[in-house]
Amino acid sequence: MSHPRHLTESCGLPVFDFPSPEDSGTTPLPAADAVAWRISSDSYDSEESWTEAFARFRAAVDTTVVRAIVVGAWEEAYESGPEEIIAALLDARPHLPALRGLFLGDMHSEECEISWITQSDVGPLLDGFPELEEFGVRGGSGLVFPAVTHHKLRSLTVETGGMPAEAVRGVATSDLPALVHLDLWLGTSEYGGDATITDLAPVLDGDRLPRLRHLGLRNSDIQDEIAAAVAAAPVVARLETLDLSMGVLTDQGGAALLSGQPLTHLKKLDLHHNYLGGPLRERLQEVLGGAGVALDLDRGHAEEDEDDGRVWRYVAVGE
Repeated sequence: MSHPRHLTESCGLPVFDFPSPEDSGTTPLPAADAVAWRISSDSYDSEESWTEAFARFRAAVDTTVVRAIVVGAWEEAYESGPEEIIAALLDARPHLPALRGLFLGDMHSEECEISWITQSDVGPLLDGFPELEEFGVRGGSGLVFPAVTHHKLRSLTVETGGMPAEAVRGVATSDLPALVHLDLWLGTSEYGGDATITDLAPVLDGDRLPRLRHLGLRNSDIQDEIAAAVAAAPVVARLETLDLSMGVLTDQGGAALLSGQPLTHLKKLDLHHNYLGGPLRERLQEVLGGAGVALDLDRGHAEEDEDDGRVWRYVAVGE
């Protein structure tokens, strides 16, 4: 099983770690608008809370030109949500007029496993920052994503080991007319990923998201069902890239993609971490790769376990 890594870029800017109190006097700071600022507290033993780190950040940096903030680890993220962090960000709105990118929960596994990250209602952030162009969140435990209206958001990413169905429905029924990039890690039922194809219908039907060009529905244990639905989904006709990677995709789902609507208009189809057999992989390469579609069929770390005659397959990112 693989694990998410720290972001390296946000809003086209490299991510820079705002120094800890111990390093604040020796680490030179870049120009405020030249980087995306990751602000973190130690997940376990920090003597400084995230909100205290954010207060230092506001005192040290010209926040009026800051374009992107990456919320890293906060204290005891495995049992405490980011409510105070969200409140601090909302309180700082008058001092963040240029903010265009925001990511909540950028932690790697040593800080907090993705399915242990305690999340919260992220709706107030989207309502409170109407000029945001990129928004992302990592962690599905306690995640609330109500249906929102946002006219500037171009990229939305939700990374989970299990995304609650209600949150999926919230995303799917949101009014996001400028959205170009949508990436959902749906996860597994073992960690709360209980969404069904019906929950994704508003996205797949093509009546919403008129500017969507990239769709990622991945890291799911119902990847075959997703592939079958995508094979007939009207939204696919307007896409340039489609990402169905990281999940439990077998020959059943691969065959559905080949027998459905043509996918030869895509620039890229990402199916990495899959459980496809050799003949099906060859057929995909022949039909789609031969038509100029960039294919990622790498099996990666996809492994099968056998127990009492049953075969167990796993998503790329669960716990």
